[in-house]
Amino acid sequence: MATKKAGSTAKKKTTTVTRIKSTDTAAKPSTKVVKTDADVPAKVTTVKAVDSEKPTSAKGARFTNKTFIASALIGEFIGAFLFTVAFLAIKGDPLYVGLALAGIVLIVGTISGAHINPAVTVGAWVTRKMTTLRALGYIIAQVLGAALAFVALNMFLNSVAQPNAQEAAMTGQTVAEVYKAKVLTESNQWYVFFAELIAAAIFVFAFAGARLEKDRLAKAFTVGLGFLVAAMFGYIATAYVDATTIFNPATALALQAIDWSKIEIVTLAAYLVAPLIGGVIGFGLRDVLRGTEDKNA
Repeated sequence: MATKKAGSTAKKKTTTVTRIKSTDTAAKPSTKVVKTDADVPAKVTTVKAVDSEKPTSAKGARFTNKTFIASALIGEFIGAFLFTVAFLAIKGDPLYVGLALAGIVLIVGTISGAHINPAVTVGAWVTRKMTTLRALGYIIAQVLGAALAFVALNMFLNSVAQPNAQEAAMTGQTVAEVYKAKVLTESNQWYVFFAELIAAAIFVFAFAGARLEKDRLAKAFTVGLGFLVAAMFGYIATAYVDATTIFNPATALALQAIDWSKIEIVTLAAYLVAPLIGGVIGFGLRDVLRGTEDKNA
């Protein structure tokens, strides 16, 4: 702006310096300076940058968090469904179920962590690796997934024409039915209780170690081989008493391990409580040994 005074033709020029911080969040803020000849102090205008990557509101952040939790619950549901289908179809064979579990971990591991087993979830919750609400949601999803697997297999088998008694005797055919756990007796109930507890501790210990693996394939096969070792122990431990080792409460319900017409406390403890205790022991033991590893490193 120029100012004209009487008797003088002198002009004063003003200088405006504009500093604009870049709104590009990928680069550092830049400053653009425009100078002109000046006889008066410069005026500086600063424009504050806006981070376009931050949530624009708390509502958006809550929506993202809810979506993540919903995805994790769906992942647990799918994982439990697939695991129970494999367990029932293969009739609990340790090797093939272990391989199936490794594949399931690859499928849903990045979505939910692939707990699939309430023993893993309870162990993680007790050792403060997940919140109470999240743990409860995981367990519900696991039970529902296992229940759906049982219902689906029953529907498929019931749709197959079954041979009558005479045909079965002549041809040696058997009636198709869903694989069931063997009924516990008073002589083997406590035996199975401790077998379930130890097998669950072995498996969850392996799972807790696999959580530290950065490679997805290594994590999946660590979990699968951990299941194989635990299942082999359970199979050998209970073979002499004619019982079934499952060390997964959700799958145990699908295998009809508990007779709800005559509920026995020891049976409930063996298939529902013992694996949960084993899960806590597995995670706790891994935490203790990890602390020792850090000190020795």
